[in-house]
Amino acid sequence: MSPPRRQRRSPGHEPPPPPPESAGQGEEKNPERLYVVAGAGEDGARAAVDLVTLIVARAEPPPSATPEQVALVRLCAAPLSVAELSAYLGLPFSATTALITELLAAGRVQARAPIVRRAVPDRHLLEAVMHGLQRL
Repeated sequence: MSPPRRQRRSPGHEPPPPPPESAGQGEEKNPERLYVVAGAGEDGARAAVDLVTLIVARAEPPPSATPEQVALVRLCAAPLSVAELSAYLGLPFSATTALITELLAAGRVQARAPIVRRAVPDRHLLEAVMHGLQRL
C-alpha cells in the first residue's frame, strides 16, 4: 500500500489567518493581576518562609477573603509546602508568600518547619543487623 499523496494548495485557496487572542485569555500572565492578588501590604514585609516550609490551616477563611486566599486555606487542610501551594494555585512563589503572610497575620494558617530526616544510622549498627540476619 502506498502512502497518500499530499495535494498542493494554490495561492488563492489559503485559509484565513487565525483571529487574534482575546483580552480575556491572557489574564493569568498579566503582572497587574499578580499585584492585586499579592496585595500591597502596609509595610511590604513578608513572612520568613521558604519552598519547603509546611503550611497548615487553623481556621476557615473569612467571608471577606479573596478567592486565592480561600483556595489556599482549603488546600492547607493537610500540611502542604509553599512550593506545592504555589504550583496548585498557579501563582509565583512571591505572590504565594504574600498571601501566606496575610493569612499568618490573621491567624488563619500556621507555618511549620519541614520534617528533617535524622542523621544516618551508625554503620556498625547496620552491619551488626545485617550479619545477624545472615546467620538466621
